[in-house]
Amino acid sequence: MQAEILVLPGDGIGPEVTAAAVAVLRDVGARHGHEFTFTEKLIGGAAIDATGEPLPADTLAAAKKADAVLLGAVGGPKWSDPKAKVRPEQGLLAIRKALGLYANLRPVKPHPVAFAASPIKPHLLQGVDLIVVRELTGGVYFGDKQRTAGPNGECTASDLCSYSVGEIERVIRRACRLAMQRSQRVTSVDKANVLETSRLWREVATRVVHDEFPEITLEHQLVDSMAMHLLARPREYDVIVTENMFGDILTDEASMLAGSMGLLPSASLGEGRVGLYEPIHGSAPDIAGRGIANPYAAILSAAMLLRHSLGLDAEAQCVERAVSAALSAGHLTADLAKPESAIGTREATAAVMDHFPLPCQVPELRD
Repeated sequence: MQAEILVLPGDGIGPEVTAAAVAVLRDVGARHGHEFTFTEKLIGGAAIDATGEPLPADTLAAAKKADAVLLGAVGGPKWSDPKAKVRPEQGLLAIRKALGLYANLRPVKPHPVAFAASPIKPHLLQGVDLIVVRELTGGVYFGDKQRTAGPNGECTASDLCSYSVGEIERVIRRACRLAMQRSQRVTSVDKANVLETSRLWREVATRVVHDEFPEITLEHQLVDSMAMHLLARPREYDVIVTENMFGDILTDEASMLAGSMGLLPSASLGEGRVGLYEPIHGSAPDIAGRGIANPYAAILSAAMLLRHSLGLDAEAQCVERAVSAALSAGHLTADLAKPESAIGTREATAAVMDHFPLPCQVPELRD
C-alpha cells in the first residue's frame, strides 16, 4: 500500500524518538512492499522559534493531506513562562481540534521485564491489560479562560468546563465499539457528585450504552476513587472512558503500572482515517540530545498508526511483538535498567528490528 505520513518531531527528545519510529516504519514498509512517504514539519516550541506560532499554517495543511501524523513531543522550560501568550501546547491542542481528533486511546499492558521499574507490587501488575479512552476536544482545556481584577485589585482567574451531548455521545460510542472487541466492559469516569458537566456525562453514557450497546456492562466511577482503584486493583478494568482533564491525569498515573512513560503509546482518532500518534512521555528536555531516550513508546505509537490509520493489523502486531521480544531479551533503556546495563535510543531501535518475526503473520499477541 501507499501512505503519506507527516512527522512532527517537536521538542526535547521528540526528534530522537520519532526518528526511531520512522526507522521501524521504513523497515516494515521494506519487508512487506508498502510505500511510506515521510514529510517533516514543525510544531510546538521549535515552531515558535522558527515562525512565532506553535502550529504553522503549512504544518496544518500537511496534516490535513496526510494519511497519518506521527508526533514526538512538545514543550520545555524555554517556553514555559506562565505569562507567555504563545505556548507549545497550544499547537498540540489546535491540531487535534482542527483534525477532529476527539478520542485519545492509551493502552496499558505492563511487560513482566518492567515490573521491577514500577512502584506497584508485581502481583498487582500480572494480567493488567486496559485501555483509557480520553475525550480530547472539550472540557476545561478548551473552555473560555479569564483573568480579571477585583475591586480591591486582587486577581481572579477562571476556566470554563463545557461539554455538549454530542461530544459525550461520540466518545462513549468509540469506547463501546472498542469494548465489543475486548471483554464488553466499560468504566465511565466522572465527578457527578459535584460537577454539572459530569452529571450530563453520566446521563449520556448510561443512555448510549442502554440504547445502543446492550451487551456492554457499564460501571460508573468517580475520578477520585478511580485514581485509587487504578493502582490498587488495575486488573479489574478493561476499557476506561473519561473526559479530557480526568483522562490526562489518569493516564499519567497509569504509566506507573507500566514502569515507565517510555513504554506507553497513544492514538488520537476521529471519524476519518487520519489519526495522530504519539508517545505519552513528553519532551524530557533534561535528557534531550544525549541518545538515551526510550524509543519504545514512539515505536508502539507507530504500531497503532499501522493499525488504526493504515489498516495493517498484522504488521502492527509484528511491531508490538518485536518490542515485547526486545524487552524480554533485556534491551532496556536508562528508565528501566541500572546505568551500567542500560542501552541507548539507537540500540533499542535496532533491537526491535532485530526481533521482527518472519514471516510477519501473527494471529494474536502473546506475552
